[in-house]
Formats: sequence, structure tokens, C-alpha cells
Amino acid sequence: MKRTVPLVITFIVGLVLIAAMFIPHWPFTGLDSKFSIFYDVIAVFAFILGGGNLLKVHLSRIQNRRRDWKYSIVTVSGFFLMLGAGLLKIGVPGGWTGDYQADGSLLKYLYDATFQPLQATMFSLLAFFVASASYRAFRAKTKEATILLLAAFVILLRPTPLGYYLTFWLPKPLQFLHIPNLSTWIMSVPNMAGQRAIMIGIALGIVSASLRLILGIERSYLGTEGKD
Repeated sequence: MKRTVPLVITFIVGLVLIAAMFIPHWPFTGLDSKFSIFYDVIAVFAFILGGGNLLKVHLSRIQNRRRDWKYSIVTVSGFFLMLGAGLLKIGVPGGWTGDYQADGSLLKYLYDATFQPLQATMFSLLAFFVASASYRAFRAKTKEATILLLAAFVILLRPTPLGYYLTFWLPKPLQFLHIPNLSTWIMSVPNMAGQRAIMIGIALGIVSASLRLILGIERSYLGTEGKD
């Protein structure tokens, strides 16, 4: 019974959502939007579970003085600070009836003055790892790697003055080799073709995973109860 009920619910909901997409008539009209509201309600409880799990892990680490436990103090403190600033609407113009994201609110100040700079710092550090990975990946050992290296070189030169002045002198019949024009072609033709192929593959994977869920073949979401 513990497995049967969730499987039946998943099967019915999956079929109803598919029907709502292809049958724009009553009683399927608007069912997709209604189910999305149910999803939001469930997501609220998921956030509560996620916050509880975060506190459980980090408070345990602080209590047992595990490695890097001081960083857990920062994590827990930041969690309660942001949670309190949002729930209590500290500094929000209009009080409880105001928008917690309005200018002057503590939550917006903490987000703009703390989270965004930290996020920008993290991405700036990742740039060095991307450069290192690119150097290893773009070694011209094969024809494919050479083409990839040349394409990356053209793309990197596009926004720079050097990219313009290197090829601006080309005659009109060869203007397609002008680095800005060549870069635009690379991004709009070969790159777009690759993106579409990847998106088609992702869509087929989603369809396959959805069918496995609807038909009850995939039961990992049931936890240990779903194992035969």
C-alpha cells in the first residue's frame, strides 16, 4: 500500500497533465496552472525541510567541533538573519503591508550589499578555473581540437579592439572573415545547431524519465519503500 498509492497518484497526475496540454477543453482547461499551484504548496514544505536539514547538519557540526565548524556558525547566523529580515519585514516601508523587497528594507540591503558581491566574487574566482580548463581542452592535437581552438580564439577577440583592427582591412568580398562578422556567424549557425541538438537530447531524456515515472518503472522518489 505504501508503494501503490504514490504510484497511482503519479500515474493519474501524469496522464492528466499530458491531456491538459493537448486537449484545450473542459475539464482539462487550466489544470496545468492549478497543478502548478499545488506544486508551490508542496515546495513550501520542501523549503521547511531544507532549512531544518541545514540547521541539523551545521548545528551538529558546531556542537561536535568538527572540521571548519566556525564556517557553520557563519552559515547559521546568515540563515537566521536573512530569515528574520524577510519574515519580520524589518525596515520595510509600510510595515507588514509593505513589500519586503522595497528600497530601505533590511532584506534588500543585505542582498544588495552582501549576497551580490559574494556571488560576483565567486564567479570571478571561477573564471580562473575556466581559463585553466580551456587551456587543457583547446590543445590542438586533433583536427577537431584545432577547429575548436580557432573558434574560441575568434569569439574571445570579438569584443576587443584588437579583434576589429586585425581584419578591418579585408576587401568587401572577404568581409565575412572580419572577426566580428565571423564571430556572429559562429554563434548563430554552428553554435545554435549544437545548442538545438543538445536541447533535443534533453527533451528526449525528459520524455523518457517522465514515462518511467508515470508507468511506475522509476521508483527512486519513493525512497527505500520503492525498492522491490
